[in-house]
Amino acid sequence: MYAEKGFEVRLLDKELICEEKCIHEEITNEVKEKMLAIGEIQSLSAIFKAFGEPTRLKILHCLMQAEMCVCDLCFVLDMSQSAVSHQLRVLRNLRLVKHRKEGKNVYYSLDDDHIFIILAVGLEHIRHI
Repeated sequence: MYAEKGFEVRLLDKELICEEKCIHEEITNEVKEKMLAIGEIQSLSAIFKAFGEPTRLKILHCLMQAEMCVCDLCFVLDMSQSAVSHQLRVLRNLRLVKHRKEGKNVYYSLDDDHIFIILAVGLEHIRHI
């Protein structure tokens, strides 16, 4: 590393960066036209942030397998109802899970097939050799 104009700059492996600056206008213009709106970026970021929390992933994985009531989730995850309910609220607010009430019990499931697919593809990615 060396200092340049007061900033710390790291020297990068020459094989990993372009050695000559060039802009491929056709590609860059096409990509810029298709850039996501800031609202979409923020919403997508919030979803991936939710996926980044291990307890929420455990809950989502349980719900990939079956609709479950809060008590059953607490039992499977060995967590308090308060802790599970907090995570479910986050997932519900992001529309990753939905709930229904039956008598005195509340049952949760994945909000739709998109959530299942995202999780399944993620699992497939980490499991392939």
